Amino acid sequence: MGAIVYLLINDAMPGFVKIGMTTTSLEQRMRELDTTSVPLPFKCYYAAEVERVDYVEGKLHTAFGDYRVRPNREWFRVDPFRVKAALEIAATKEVTPKTEVLNDEATDAEALETNAARSGGRFKLTEAQVPIGAILTFTRDSSVTAKVVDDNAIEFEGQTLSLGKAALIAIRRLGYQWKAIQGPMYWLYEGETLFERRDRLFVNE
Repeated sequence: MGAIVYLLINDAMPGFVKIGMTTTSLEQRMRELDTTSVPLPFKCYYAAEVERVDYVEGKLHTAFGDYRVRPNREWFRVDPFRVKAALEIAATKEVTPKTEVLNDEATDAEALETNAARSGGRFKLTEAQVPIGAILTFTRDSSVTAKVVDDNAIEFEGQTLSLGKAALIAIRRLGYQWKAIQGPMYWLYEGETLFERRDRLFVNE
């Protein structure tokens, strides 16, 4: 395996992404980062082998520098969908893990599922100015769509589901065996993820 640039997210810190690199095992690096100071395990949003890994990581840090949380940290308040699009230009091979990387399979998986259940109803589509009847597109497959039915739910394949439950079904069909997912991060409306759209509108108010 070659040098990797990765984008990590954490369900306890929605809206933030860590842009980092490793020349060893990505899974090992994720486990090292999952310390007692982190509420939930990290999820790899996207990872790719690249040439000139230091150069690519540095360019991403520069490109998204306006969104950097602290100068000496690799955390950015930016939608990972945008960073993924930039990283794909330099990618030679995608190596995003298909399973969640957990230190303790049982307790970590339970924590992710419990957090998803408790936070599933917090996102309001009206806050992102997404009207009832709007069509959403899944970030990982543009042929997968859903229709907004109310402030908290969408119609997906004939079922009325939360954003998270529908996204979890869609991502698992692509081979990912994730336990939970931040639904608003994986549905697009007018070219933006729902998280990005809500944050942009909130800042501009």
